[in-house]
Amino acid sequence: MIILVGGEKGGSGKSCLAQNIAVFLTAECGAAVIMVDCDPQRTTSDWIHARNNNPALAGINCVQLYGKIRNDLLSLEQHYDYVIVDCGGQDNLALRASMSVASHVLMPLRPKRRDLKTVSHMDDIVATCMMINPKMKASFVVTQCPNLPNQAGRILEAKEVCQTYDIHVLKAITYSRNIYDDSEESGLSVIEIEPKGKAADEIRGIACELLEAANADEIRQRITQTKITNMRGNYGTGRSQEKLYAV
Repeated sequence: MIILVGGEKGGSGKSCLAQNIAVFLTAECGAAVIMVDCDPQRTTSDWIHARNNNPALAGINCVQLYGKIRNDLLSLEQHYDYVIVDCGGQDNLALRASMSVASHVLMPLRPKRRDLKTVSHMDDIVATCMMINPKMKASFVVTQCPNLPNQAGRILEAKEVCQTYDIHVLKAITYSRNIYDDSEESGLSVIEIEPKGKAADEIRGIACELLEAANADEIRQRITQTKITNMRGNYGTGRSQEKLYAV
């Protein structure tokens, strides 16, 4: 499965979301994950480098790809449970190529007017790419929300703007928390720093809602079932489980 985290606006936390979702799928769902960094700023690549230098952490592979990456993504999908693509904050060839093959597209937006101005253009891009990839499921997610109660209206306003288009808006959001920056600098995720913290629950909520799963166990079961189905496809559905594993 290919998950694209991208959008036209920079600074909305795309790399942070992609990294934390990758750790959630790897550490809590038992998935084989590879990250694809399409951003020339190399934010995710640098994070992976710091992470993989720590033997105590679950390793995650990463490659850098740019431009016409459609076939590269399809090839990677054959070898991993999830391919998570981190695109930079701009409309470019890599973004559109990823959308042409992605199962899910997650587009983060801060509850700010300059971010919301990009919604119309992203809606056009999604509509265009769905002509090629009609099974793609695209969603907006509101990120870096203010914690103050008197700012709650900003969050609702942002969701209402997104809902005027034909793209789904996740109920789950992230709040502005220092732990997101702190974890990224050390190659960690918020799930690893504070497994029972609020930020960790935000990431779990976004990932599960995006994948339409109740929890990590359900995602793990799907991965297992997919692998069994693929084995049956390779060896023939007429064989019993005993013969299948014997082969």
